[in-house]
Amino acid sequence: MFEARTILRHAGTVLVGQLAVMAFGVADTLIAGRYDASALAALSVGSSIYISIYVALNGLITALLPVWAELRGAGKHEALGQSVRQAFYLCLVVIFLGTLALLFPDPWLNVTGVPEILQNDVRDYLRVLAIALGPSLLFRMYSTLNQSLGMPFWVTALQIASLGIKIPLSIWFTLGGWGMEAHGLVGCAWATLVVNTWLMLMGIYFLRHQKVYQAFNIWKALEAPHWKTIQGFLRLGIPAALSLMVEVTAFTMMALFISRQGVVAAASHQIASSIATLLYMVPLALGIACSARVGFWIGANELGHAEKAAHTGLKLTLLLALVLSCALAFGKGSLASLFSTNVAVTMAAASVLGWVAFYHLVDALQAVCAFILRCYKITLLPLIIYSIMLWGVGLWGAYVWAYHGLSPLNSRPEVSTFWATSSFALIIVSFAFVALVLWVAKQRRT
Repeated sequence: MFEARTILRHAGTVLVGQLAVMAFGVADTLIAGRYDASALAALSVGSSIYISIYVALNGLITALLPVWAELRGAGKHEALGQSVRQAFYLCLVVIFLGTLALLFPDPWLNVTGVPEILQNDVRDYLRVLAIALGPSLLFRMYSTLNQSLGMPFWVTALQIASLGIKIPLSIWFTLGGWGMEAHGLVGCAWATLVVNTWLMLMGIYFLRHQKVYQAFNIWKALEAPHWKTIQGFLRLGIPAALSLMVEVTAFTMMALFISRQGVVAAASHQIASSIATLLYMVPLALGIACSARVGFWIGANELGHAEKAAHTGLKLTLLLALVLSCALAFGKGSLASLFSTNVAVTMAAASVLGWVAFYHLVDALQAVCAFILRCYKITLLPLIIYSIMLWGVGLWGAYVWAYHGLSPLNSRPEVSTFWATSSFALIIVSFAFVALVLWVAKQRRT
């Protein structure tokens, strides 16, 4: 019971902050939908590209969580502080690569056949987000440190406060008013830039002045890059980042393929994906909390406690996923109507949300398993499984079925085709990951 309470308390705090951040995207969807349907469709495409790039790069930073949790469990405070300083070099490289990718999105737009009418809005949106990427990833580094220490409160407090800045700025920049000209979709991106910069500056301030960080001596002079340490980050972080990239791109690339079905299909998918992403915050919070606990016990050389923490996390995940999936299945019509005033869009979205409910159930289990496996330094096998099932079966299989037919199935160019196929792929992934977690935790204990 102690382990369950600890995980739930940590996860609950993280969840509140993550929901505040996800409310950014939900608010942008609502605001863009009020501007016009084309802005909502462009947001679907632009946010899909941004998320695909951001999450992959963010994975390199998040993969440091079990490393720092293990150092904390072992009582190596000075080494933890040095590790944070070395991670700063990694973060700078990640920012550079991500900025370039967002400034030049044409390969994504051309390969996936995004309609020409949407491309200019998408480019403008991504150019502003390219500037916002650096502050966002630096704040993520601060967030990851706090989560590894089991202290997510200040991160959550900042994220809640930032929501109060983001929503009015998005409304003002996008829809105009009070002397401001309406900027459409790009207004949402400008609001994101302001908020990300504020979060980064507040994170630096807290890291500098909060007494709780003094034991780690983080603010010592920055050493030269220690390549052995950085290589250790990369051995863990690159497969983890690629796994996240495969997972997220398999999810977000649906938007690019669906966009050729027209504005109504793209807009309805944006609503469905926004709700799915919002639900994903629960297993994400649980995964972070489980990773901190499992990593701590591994560092303390208490492998039996680590196994117990892993089992407890999986049980909590399954229970909460069942509750949320059932709630979505029964309330799909009401939820869809909150996101758009266009009747055709809301009807189309409601028809997809039944699949989203099932998708969340299997997605939650595999997500938490992936976090736990990183604590045990297992990242390559999950990457292989992800690539085969999510890209090969979930995304490519859906594309072929939707637009060419998959013998003996005729072509079915509908949004639900992509969600159904992706759900099937995630079933296989979830079973494989759960079995792997149970096996490796037992093996390490014995």
